[in-house]
Amino acid sequence: MYITCLDLEGVLVPEIWIAFAEASGIPELKKTTRDEPDYNKLMEYRLAILKEHNLGLKEIQDVIATIDPMPGAKEFLDELRSLCQVIIISDTFTQFAAPLMKKLGYPTIFCNSLVVSDSGEVTGFKMRVENSKFTTVKALQSIGYETIASGDSYNDLGMIRASKAGFLFKSTDKIKADNPDLPAFETYDELLNAVKAAIA
Repeated sequence: MYITCLDLEGVLVPEIWIAFAEASGIPELKKTTRDEPDYNKLMEYRLAILKEHNLGLKEIQDVIATIDPMPGAKEFLDELRSLCQVIIISDTFTQFAAPLMKKLGYPTIFCNSLVVSDSGEVTGFKMRVENSKFTTVKALQSIGYETIASGDSYNDLGMIRASKAGFLFKSTDKIKADNPDLPAFETYDELLNAVKAAIA
């Protein structure tokens, strides 16, 4: 029995923080897990910038409401879900993901949660588990599933390497160069064919 584990941002939807950086005119918020491997460090950096600019959850959610899945993402996901179980494993937050899940046809997502004050200020974040993508893949394997995984960033490498088949998707030249043994794809058709081959 196979489960395909997919990253969300950069794979199925545009990067939320980059969209928010562009909408708010704060270029420092463009930094993502493609640039910073330490997720806790990255989030502390983001929260400090939000506080400095007096921006809260509502401002971010207003931008997320304007984001659509990447062209072809929903069709890819629908076809993939007809072949095997699919879980999106993301380091994003439930408060960000909900409207995007609606646009993707409500796939299953495992993600984290923000700590938000009554005033709407984002004061912190709670990770579901440590090293969530790798930990989740190992847990799925422990209950009898073979995993296939794909993502674009440093924080996806653990689940990609721990899986029976793992692929980079729309990744950076640096990550691809640092991991030359991992197949790297740019289109949903390529990724779908690779998953089909893995479960054949």
